[in-house]
Amino acid sequence: MNTIIINQEPVELFKILKFEGIVGSGGEAKMVISEGLVKVNGEVETQKRKKVVSGDTIEFMDESYNVTLGE
Repeated sequence: MNTIIINQEPVELFKILKFEGIVGSGGEAKMVISEGLVKVNGEVETQKRKKVVSGDTIEFMDESYNVTLGE
């Protein structure tokens, strides 16, 4: 499992996908979320602005990412 370190919480889901380079752009992030291709904590998530916090898990394209709060 990969780790994503965030500096503050909450962070919008599409921003994490974009800034971590999981997808190529913010538009692509919003598209894959709206198409139901992203899971948060095991549930399909279609809210582009879903608030993600430390301890959440994001799944996309057979990869898992654990979100943790940095210091």
